[in-house]
Amino acid sequence: MSDFFKYIFGRVAKCSAFSEDSEDLCSVIIKMKVFFMLVFTSQLFTSQGQDCPSGEEVLNALHQVQKLLSAHETSFLQSLRSLRKKLSLLQNSTVKHSKPNTDKGTVSDCPPPEALANGRILGTVFKFGHEVHFLCSSGFQLTGPETRVCLDSQNWSGAQPSCKFVDTTVNNDASSSSPSHPAASVSTHVRASRCIEFLDSTHCTCEQGYSISSHNSTLCTDIDECELFRLTRPGRLCLHTCVNTAGSFHCECPAGYSLGRDSRSCHDIDECARATHNCSSEQVCVNTFGGHRCVDVDCPRIGNANYIKTSALRCDRNPCIQGDKACFQAPVFINFHFMSVVSNMSTPTVLFRLSAARILGDTLRFGLLGTRGVQHFSVQRSDRLTGELVLVNSLQGPDALEVEIEMSEMERRVLLGRYITKVTLFVSPYNF
Repeated sequence: MSDFFKYIFGRVAKCSAFSEDSEDLCSVIIKMKVFFMLVFTSQLFTSQGQDCPSGEEVLNALHQVQKLLSAHETSFLQSLRSLRKKLSLLQNSTVKHSKPNTDKGTVSDCPPPEALANGRILGTVFKFGHEVHFLCSSGFQLTGPETRVCLDSQNWSGAQPSCKFVDTTVNNDASSSSPSHPAASVSTHVRASRCIEFLDSTHCTCEQGYSISSHNSTLCTDIDECELFRLTRPGRLCLHTCVNTAGSFHCECPAGYSLGRDSRSCHDIDECARATHNCSSEQVCVNTFGGHRCVDVDCPRIGNANYIKTSALRCDRNPCIQGDKACFQAPVFINFHFMSVVSNMSTPTVLFRLSAARILGDTLRFGLLGTRGVQHFSVQRSDRLTGELVLVNSLQGPDALEVEIEMSEMERRVLLGRYITKVTLFVSPYNF
């Protein structure tokens, strides 16, 4: 029986080591090995009486089986590596003979692009659909396309670019005022990726603000944070304008605003408070959202009534001649009030309150004078001595609207005096 086991195990080892053995025979021998190993081990533990092996014999037998399995495993791994090499050689040989060689390379490849004098080329993959980018050295400007694409005709799109020397001492102001320079835009918005080889594969990474190009993993393209935020999140990344830059972004505000501490919001600049306006000493400076207005305040003449300016924003009626009824019915005084509002304000909104410190009569009445502003405003009473100007419809700037509020003092339905407040609204073109 022991000779038979030696023969079986010997055939198994030989079958594992030499690929020339018949595949069917190897399969049978391996199955026989497993079967007899199980039978042999079973007999060791089921024998009775004097035939029962000692514990040492059992351990020795199991040790021999373990050694045999270890040797078989090593032989199997060696055979597997050999088979893998043969498959690789077969694949390379098949590809080499299945694709005809031409002067232009394989069917899907383009020839390497010409070297760029005084510059360099980004991109090392020259297959169909892939891109290469051209950069010029400092002091040179790119002439021609910034990017060329490998076409299915095995040619590159566009013409071969070149780098021309730029004389910065000539017409420096004109060149610096140019909105964009091709060389600068490519060098900043496209960069080479950092790649490492690991486990037979290439892993490429980019700097913050860049992502791997979808056409070429050796290139990094700038992430447009402004567009990405607009497409993926509600609201706005910047209050006014988002400007994409190489690897980042920044926010800009319109003229008359300054960028907030958060680098995203915009705050109005009060030119009047800063004394940066251009108003004359006779004019009133009115700060608006995004600018200012220089306003002339002139006292009107109403019928026989004459008015004199008693402050920068108030005109009082001169005393009337005894018996001049028209003069007495004219407003006792006229106030001027200037306001700045943003576009698209929520409505209804109380814009202005008009009140009397004391009254001689028993009633105060508030109302809009004439028909100007009726479609946008209304007047309501908040208490016995106070009226409110209410915005009832949203406004869209830029615009300037005027409305007059009349406060009438009555005593037993007899008019004691009229008081006019002229309100001017400057509507900003922005909603902030």
